[in-house]
Amino acid sequence: MTEYLSPTFDWGVSLILRLQTLSPELDLPFKLLSLLGNEGFYLFLLPLIYWCLDRRTGARLAVLFLVSAYLNSAAKVLFAQPRPFEYDPRVRALVSAAGGGLPSGHTQHSVVVWGLLAMRSGTIWSWSIAVFLMLAIPLSRLYLGVHFPGDLLGGYLLGALLLIAFHKAGPRIEFMTAHTRLTLALVLPAGMIFLSPSGDPACISSGAALMGMSVGMILERRWVGFHSGGSWWKRLLRLLLGMAVSVAIWAGLKTAFASLEPETFYRVLRYGLLGFWAALGAPWIFSKLKLVECVAGKSVEETKPDDLSPPFPS
Repeated sequence: MTEYLSPTFDWGVSLILRLQTLSPELDLPFKLLSLLGNEGFYLFLLPLIYWCLDRRTGARLAVLFLVSAYLNSAAKVLFAQPRPFEYDPRVRALVSAAGGGLPSGHTQHSVVVWGLLAMRSGTIWSWSIAVFLMLAIPLSRLYLGVHFPGDLLGGYLLGALLLIAFHKAGPRIEFMTAHTRLTLALVLPAGMIFLSPSGDPACISSGAALMGMSVGMILERRWVGFHSGGSWWKRLLRLLLGMAVSVAIWAGLKTAFASLEPETFYRVLRYGLLGFWAALGAPWIFSKLKLVECVAGKSVEETKPDDLSPPFPS
């Protein structure tokens, strides 16, 4: 495969080498742009939106991102394409990167995350920011020497298809009965985990987190009725408390499960609990501490869409 694609790879290397003639002057801005596409950044952004800004948008974004992360990891395993610095030693990897290169996760996630946020906001400013990030983040990955142009194209294609499919299917799923949505929340992620190519840990983690978060969101609508509004200090406390417990769950269970087998089962349990905490546990704690407004007892079917939370509170 590499030999067949070598002309394409060679052209990509040539482009990257030209970009890297601008190093080190542009290293810092491109590294900062690349950070905006790291999964660690999204793992901060998604709870911030869900807990503090707009619950409905945060819920949709979390589901879409986890599906996107799963498909991206699976595609990298299946294509097993080298990265530029692995293909040609003249290319300098200015940041660390592991695994296959196709499709670019930074590109794919920038399309689905910032594209969905722009669609939800619907303003010219939000679309301007989204388009800028959709172009600048992938460009940073070329400059940093960790992706070929073809990797970016694959990320754009998969991200756009996901965003379009989610835009059409998402609202229909939201207004299914709770029992139907609960069944989907269990069956679909379980299928994703079972079908993970070569038992890829990243795929399993995404599928497990999706299951925990999806089930948690459905139960949260029935038992808590979480609203993301409130004063700024309540929002800040929710974010700090929620993230502190999230880190404790992630790190604590990683240590507790380190030597236990089967590793896949404990990975599913760990990430499933993390997603469940983010979707249900944290909103429940927030309500008990009076850090949130609630409409307890109302399900999503009993609450008008506009009552769930404002699009983006000012």
